[in-house]
Amino acid sequence: MGQNVEHYDDRETMSADEREAALLERLPHQIAHAKANAPAFTKRLEGITPSEITSREALAGLPVTRKSELMELQKENPPFGGFTTLQPGKLARLFSSPGPIYDPESRVADYWRFGRALYAAGFRSGDLIQNCFSYHFTPAASMTEGGAAALGCAVIPAGVGQTEMQAQTMADLQPSGYVGTPSFLKIILEKGDELGLDLSCLKRGIVSAEPFPPSLQTFFADRGIDVYECYASADVGMIAYQTPAREGLVIEDDILVEIVRPGTGDPVAEGEVGEVVVTTFNEAYPLLRFATGDLSAIMSGVSPCGRTNKRIKGWMGRADQTTKVKGMFVHPSQVAEVLRRHPEVTKGRLVVAQESSRDLMTLRCEVNQSDDLLARAIEESIQSICKLRGQVEFVSPNVLPNDGKVIEDVRTFE
Repeated sequence: MGQNVEHYDDRETMSADEREAALLERLPHQIAHAKANAPAFTKRLEGITPSEITSREALAGLPVTRKSELMELQKENPPFGGFTTLQPGKLARLFSSPGPIYDPESRVADYWRFGRALYAAGFRSGDLIQNCFSYHFTPAASMTEGGAAALGCAVIPAGVGQTEMQAQTMADLQPSGYVGTPSFLKIILEKGDELGLDLSCLKRGIVSAEPFPPSLQTFFADRGIDVYECYASADVGMIAYQTPAREGLVIEDDILVEIVRPGTGDPVAEGEVGEVVVTTFNEAYPLLRFATGDLSAIMSGVSPCGRTNKRIKGWMGRADQTTKVKGMFVHPSQVAEVLRRHPEVTKGRLVVAQESSRDLMTLRCEVNQSDDLLARAIEESIQSICKLRGQVEFVSPNVLPNDGKVIEDVRTFE
């Protein structure tokens, strides 16, 4: 591992160019491996020459696999939709996430790459961690277990629920760390107060799976607990984690992250909000351009903590903004197709409103110069692609918010 005091290993401080070169060198090998050994990618990558995928621009030409597709794909080809390279009996664990979506775990140490995030949050060999992620079906608790083992930490497999027992166990066993959701940690601490238990043993934590608002951050800080957040997925594992700099989340070193316009596979400019798309180097589950359905944005510059990988702003909402208008679904991909047909539009947002109980669609378009002919052409495209009528409103460049929204539903149903 090559740990130093501040960083998990030397990879965290390598130059951006060195890291990018190392990742891109691995990329064609992973694509070739997926194409040869995962039946779903054998089909999806037909006509693709892996050795030619040596840049982010080339990577952006590969098809996106959406999390929202996985459930149906897994039903068609159980249990993993043809995306794994190992038979189920060769895996270590098989998980079931809500949907259901089934997630594999191989026998590779720290399979979910959680150790780096734990280290950044202050966990060290010999620490005792109360693991309050669920051990029931979903992989969150296993993510912690793998990272803790990699660091040499011991784990209390506490899981969720049984608040009084959680607090009593914490008081008896004196763990220095907590891993779980932030809201549950607050509940445990308040239960400890109610029972008159001393839980001052707790010094650090890492939380995920739900928002971590400033009010909770202050609550833990006031009790002397240094709590960090991370962003992970049951499909691709650790994606990004908070460091002592507390400026965004640093991207994990063993993945490639793109931010794309929702409904497309097209990367957006740095700083623009879009959907998080992850390419992994996981041999058992080689997900390529996996669209998580989450929104975020790449931050400029590097972290003051010394880690040189790119940072994201954290979880900023859901990318799947599909809505129903006049009884018909309208998808972000349809809006993207309308915009693609009219390159004069630099950015667009479909606003769905209601007037006298009647649904109205207005496509707000950023343009440098507008005219009636362009408006009519866009309206015809809306009708053709969405099978619904929509109006067009032109606005100046940089007027639309940078929040990743392609469809904004402002209707109120009372």
